[in-house]
Amino acid sequence: MNSAAIASEENYLTTGWNWWSWLTTLDHKRIGILYTITITLLFGIGGAAAAMIRLDLLTPHSQLVSVETYNKLFTMHGVIMVWFFLIPSIPATLGNFLIPMMVGARDLAFPRLNLASWYLFVGGALFTIYALLAGGVDTGWTFYAPYSTTFSTSQVFAAATGVFIAGFSSILTGLNFVVTIHSMRAPGMTWFRLPLFIWAMYATSLILVLATPVLAMTLMLMGIERIFGIGVFDPALGGDPLLFQHLFWFYSHPAVYIMVVPAMGVASEIISCFCRNPIFGYRFMAYAMLAIAAFGFLVWGHHMFVSGQSAFAGTVFSLLTFLVSVPSAIKVFNWTATLYKGHVSFHAPMLYALGFVGLFTIGGLTGLFLASLGLDVQLHDSYFVVAHFHYIMVGAAVMAFFGGVHFWWPKITGRMYPEGWARFSAILTFIGFNLTFFPQFILGYLGMPRRYPVYPPEFQVWNVLSSAGASLLAFGYILPLIYLLWSLRYGERAPANPWGAKGLEWETASPPPSENFHATPVVTEEAYAYARTEAPHG
Repeated sequence: MNSAAIASEENYLTTGWNWWSWLTTLDHKRIGILYTITITLLFGIGGAAAAMIRLDLLTPHSQLVSVETYNKLFTMHGVIMVWFFLIPSIPATLGNFLIPMMVGARDLAFPRLNLASWYLFVGGALFTIYALLAGGVDTGWTFYAPYSTTFSTSQVFAAATGVFIAGFSSILTGLNFVVTIHSMRAPGMTWFRLPLFIWAMYATSLILVLATPVLAMTLMLMGIERIFGIGVFDPALGGDPLLFQHLFWFYSHPAVYIMVVPAMGVASEIISCFCRNPIFGYRFMAYAMLAIAAFGFLVWGHHMFVSGQSAFAGTVFSLLTFLVSVPSAIKVFNWTATLYKGHVSFHAPMLYALGFVGLFTIGGLTGLFLASLGLDVQLHDSYFVVAHFHYIMVGAAVMAFFGGVHFWWPKITGRMYPEGWARFSAILTFIGFNLTFFPQFILGYLGMPRRYPVYPPEFQVWNVLSSAGASLLAFGYILPLIYLLWSLRYGERAPANPWGAKGLEWETASPPPSENFHATPVVTEEAYAYARTEAPHG
């Protein structure tokens, strides 16, 4: 089929173009777009709170906002970014859009459940935004007891209710993905012909289904305690605040892998394509993703080294945390081996993917510092921790998210974006991120505690440097929104496979028809069967 025919063919975007058709759609691709619009708006709110924090930290004394407002700002930033952007970012957007096409299906297993998950997500977000704006919450994004179980922070219950509702959205999404991957693969699509993005989404879905109910139960117990005064976590009522930490981190450490494992899948697709090389050690990469998901349930106690838990428990959690670095290291080494002797093309998605690998490596290595019992005593609750989790949860995950958006943008929209601007944005984001958060490693080592709006004057130079980097990073995040929206109207029409990539999603039109494939595809070759003499277009 030629480009003109593809351009004129009816597709998922042009079928039933009205608001009602979108709000009642059962098409996984449209639901992915709805999620993308929603989390983009929420990212803007969370980013605005971060900007206020960095502006306030330009001076050693909190001059821009009051201390109470500062506490509410970092809570707003953390709650929105973690629960309503980072966790759903890749699974709910790219996962929803791509999984059925990658496995050769016409939709997800439960289309109505998929639409319901988006409505639950929106409902949870509205609850939480109401709580954060109508009086605010100052407990931090972790809702630690006894802060959250007292009545000094009146909107905690509403915020937690929003997160509780959004959790059901995650569970439904994960369940839908698992059933689809198990039961709706095209003929010839064996488990070890699956793209690594599908393996990543499968591992992530297992975490979503198994871990999220623990968070839901924890927040429900917190609500019961607040409403009925039953002692669960509040020591004043005979409860145990450490129980809250155990339950919370039992979910929240696997949640880190909900953010980063999908990013690994995206990076694998991009690196293989723009190296024209099969992924080195494909089976090891697939097993490593499952191992990361499994280990994620066993290491929650490393968040509690200074909480008073036994030295034996601390030693076990430290060892397990060091062990989880093994499958993560396998992935970095295998991406590096894939690059070796590859026909590398530095298109924008590749620059984002390489940025992901770099930031993920720094974040992972600094995590080993925090896994060490002795060092963690010095670094706990300092800006070293802030820098570490931002390198993993924001730097790596968001770089991969942007890389995936750029990689599949021609498939999603049928339009190409300006490559020069995209490359500039990728480089600017990488520089801005490092300038923002690397100084925070130094601040943490020097002893600056996190969540404080006031600090000694000798720390100001590092905070000014970090705030300057944040301004570059903000520009790097906003720029793609501008040129990608521009490309919807003015971008060059995209062919079905502009990158010469492998995978079933590239065998259908750009944008795809509503049913994805006019006939069920049959898979006859291994994943990533690239010839090194090929080169991506553009």
